Amino acid sequence: MAVQSAIGQIGVTQTIAYDATTVATNAFGAQTRWVRLVSSSACNFRIGDGAQTATAADPLLPASWETVVVVVPGQRIAAIKASGGLLTATAGTLWVTELT
Repeated sequence: MAVQSAIGQIGVTQTIAYDATTVATNAFGAQTRWVRLVSSSACNFRIGDGAQTATAADPLLPASWETVVVVVPGQRIAAIKASGGLLTATAGTLWVTELT
């Protein structure tokens, strides 16, 4: 039996172990319409077509915060630890769960 969230069916989960340099995932699946993001420390992330490079100017995901983002099949996500301003994070892990 497939597991469902409030938005859609839960699919593959990828992890990104990020630090001061950006790290990217594999492309999202052909049926993926949303991704659920949760991080162990504050990070910035970027989603788009092809190879992605996250920077401190990209959206911030606070530590232990959950968010769901609309995506297009085949896109990729990259993450980097948050830095600058009032927030400086440690290295961490971003869990990216595909939802269909």
